[in-house]
Amino acid sequence: MTPTLHRRDVVAALLVGRGDLLVVAGLGAPAWDCAAAGDHPLTFSLWGGMGLAVMTGLGLACARPDRRVLVVTGDGEMLMGLGALATVAVQKPENLSVVVLDNERYGETGMQPTHTAHGVDLAGVARACGFAWAATAEDSADLPELRRSIHEGVGPGFAAVKVIAESPPLVLPPRDGVLLKERFRAALLRTPAATP
Repeated sequence: MTPTLHRRDVVAALLVGRGDLLVVAGLGAPAWDCAAAGDHPLTFSLWGGMGLAVMTGLGLACARPDRRVLVVTGDGEMLMGLGALATVAVQKPENLSVVVLDNERYGETGMQPTHTAHGVDLAGVARACGFAWAATAEDSADLPELRRSIHEGVGPGFAAVKVIAESPPLVLPPRDGVLLKERFRAALLRTPAATP
């Protein structure tokens, strides 16, 4: 099946009305896609840490079981760290979801085909590891249920979202790593306002 989803549209749909959702944005395009959906203090963008997104999200989910955590990463980064899926499944954080924007390409190094272009099923790997739910989303009709699972479902959850191999204009998050860390930490530690 030829992908019809645009990565920016997918991320925007998943983050609309995000509330206090904590987001870890993987290296490159996933970080740019999250920034395009609206720079947010509760988004931690990884600028140069390929392979770290899922493990960073796992640490965050374990440290803050009271908060929902979403990792948005790419297929190249996920393939680099498949062992992270096994570790997440063993830890079983119910508040963690991982979304892989799968364009079947290494977007940061020249759009060479990844293993998913040759049939590797990332959702199948997550399922085999023991994720509570795992799916492959291929069109816009799949997005409402995926968004519901991220915001309300019991995890750990995983979705590979098949997106068009494209290079939209860059929308960069702040490049200052200290700024990103400090604003994320400050936003995370802020006590939510009490409801009357």
